[in-house]
Amino acid sequence: MIPAIVAAALAGAVAAQGQDEKPVSTGTGAVLRTLDRMEGTTRDIELREGEAASFHRLRISLRECRYPTDNPAGEAYAYLTIREETATAPEFAGWMLASSPALNPLDHPRYDVWVLRCTTS
Repeated sequence: MIPAIVAAALAGAVAAQGQDEKPVSTGTGAVLRTLDRMEGTTRDIELREGEAASFHRLRISLRECRYPTDNPAGEAYAYLTIREETATAPEFAGWMLASSPALNPLDHPRYDVWVLRCTTS
């Protein structure tokens, strides 16, 4: 049910973008924020496109980060793959939006990861 809702919302966003025709640029990387709910600690991680980083037992990989060309500080959305270090299947694989992290979140009992912004240099 949830994937269908996310797909419909993203399809609506793509349709709206098609109507507005706002140009989008690809960043060189992204800044992510991580949260360990048990410890109550956060940490920012900067990844370049194609890089991966570890956060406790999670391995976070960034494939791409996009942002509006006319407003680099505006909306950012990144394609992430997040998996437990010992797992073969990812916990999360898809686009995560900076302004709406709850739209397509990582569903993990202990850790949370969200996009803050794209990097441009």
